[in-house]
Amino acid sequence: QGQLLAKSWSSLFGGAALRGPIYSFNGRNVLADPLWPHRLAWHGSTPRGGHARRWDCQGWRSSGTAQGMASALGEGGLLAGHRHNCSTP
Repeated sequence: QGQLLAKSWSSLFGGAALRGPIYSFNGRNVLADPLWPHRLAWHGSTPRGGHARRWDCQGWRSSGTAQGMASALGEGGLLAGHRHNCSTP
């Protein structure tokens, strides 16, 4: 959509909140659309950007209870995530 999400690469991951709106591949604004109730960015990374091997939802199946790393959009610190159940929409 040609909009600036962050002033710099470091601000994207460092703590500044993302500028919205943020659109899904089908054009929905994930920060406002009720289809996105949790507004999470799933990344499977550690806060320093490494692969969080135990928390990446790899191999997840709908009947499983696996957890993955995700960060709330709009709060800042994209990689400062928390574990969420991989079944969370």
